[in-house]
Order: sequence, then structure tokens, then C-alpha cells
Amino acid sequence: MAGGAGTVRGMSDHRRSGVVVEFDPDRGLGTVTTSDDGVSFPFHCTVIADGTRTIDEGTEVSFVVGPGGPGRWEAFDLTPRG
Repeated sequence: MAGGAGTVRGMSDHRRSGVVVEFDPDRGLGTVTTSDDGVSFPFHCTVIADGTRTIDEGTEVSFVVGPGGPGRWEAFDLTPRG
């Protein structure tokens, strides 16, 4: 899988669509919200598929969801759409 996510146990193969609602380039942390149901997932800059490690807020993306930090789900393989 692209973006350094590797194969994460329990990760869904189902790609979701969403929008980056926040991104802190100094910390490399962001949040993406799904287009269909408004659920938000955190992500780290290392999972941005093109390897840039930065992404603008408001960017439409596709991504997969998998287990992240203790007790939470995170976005992986963030791919800008368009």
C-alpha cells in the first residue's frame, strides 16, 4: 500500500471519499471527514500517498480506514482526488 502504511491488519479495502478539514504541517497531523456520513478520522503526514508529507485543508481525497493508535481508527493511503 502506498504512503508508507504497509499492510495494516484489520484495514478495510473499501476506499472512502472525504475532505481534509485540518492539517498542521509542523506536527504532521490532520483530520479528514467522510463525504457520505461526516465521520472524522485522524491521519499522519506519512500516509499521504504521493509522499509529499503535506496537504492543503479543503483537499478532496480518497482513503482507507484502519486501526491506528490505541482504541481509535485512522485514515491511511490518503490520495488527492481530481
